[in-house]
Amino acid sequence: MSYQHQYIDGTPIHFPLGKVVCVGRNYAEHAAELNNPIPTEPLLFIKPGSCTVPMDDGFAIPQDRGGVHFEAEIAVLIGKPLSKKPSEEEVRDAISGFAPALDLTLRDVQAKLKEKGLPWELSKSFDGAFVLAPFVVADAVEDLCDIGIRLTIDGQVRQDGNASSMLNPIIPLIQHIAAHFSLQPGDVISTGTPAGVGPLASGESLQVELVGLSSFATRVL
Repeated sequence: MSYQHQYIDGTPIHFPLGKVVCVGRNYAEHAAELNNPIPTEPLLFIKPGSCTVPMDDGFAIPQDRGGVHFEAEIAVLIGKPLSKKPSEEEVRDAISGFAPALDLTLRDVQAKLKEKGLPWELSKSFDGAFVLAPFVVADAVEDLCDIGIRLTIDGQVRQDGNASSMLNPIIPLIQHIAAHFSLQPGDVISTGTPAGVGPLASGESLQVELVGLSSFATRVL
C-alpha cells in the first residue's frame, strides 16, 4: 500500500513524502544493549521515502535476509523548510506533527556491514523498512522533552521510553540536522529508539503508541 502523510482524524497532509532522517543510539540504554559506544554527537543516517509504509493494515518483513528487528521511535514531521542554523522558535514552528513509527532493521545484515566498516543502507532502507502512523498535530504536544513511546507485542510491553531520556532532545537535534543539510516539508525525523529492541515474527500483533496522544494497532503479515 502506498504511503501518504495524514493526521489521526484522516485529514491528508499535502506534503510530498521526503527523506527520513534517522538518529542512531539516541538513548544510552539502547546503545548499551547492542554493545555500542555512546556517540558524542548525533549519529545520523537517511532512509529514502520509498521505504515508508503505512502502519494501518499491517506490514510485511523480509523472510530471506536474517533477523528483522523492531525499533519503536517518535517521528517528527517537518512542515516548513529548515536550513543552516535555525533558532529554537523556527524549529518549533516548522514541526507539523508527531507520530509513532517503527524503524525496521535487518540486524544480521547490519552486523556484517558494521564489521566491514560499510554504510548501513542495505540493512535500513529496504522496501517497508519504515512503518509510519498518522500524526497528531504539533500543538497537541506541549513539552517536546516529555513524549512517551511504547510498543506492545502480543500483549507484552517490549519498549517503553520517553523523550526525556534522549541524549539529543528533539529541538537541538533538528537544529543540528538542519545545520548540516536542508530539511523540506514532508521530511520526517525519526528520533531514535529506547531499549528493548528485538526480532519480529510473522503473525505478531503490535500496539504502537505515543503515550496519551495516539495509539495504533498493526500486525506483521
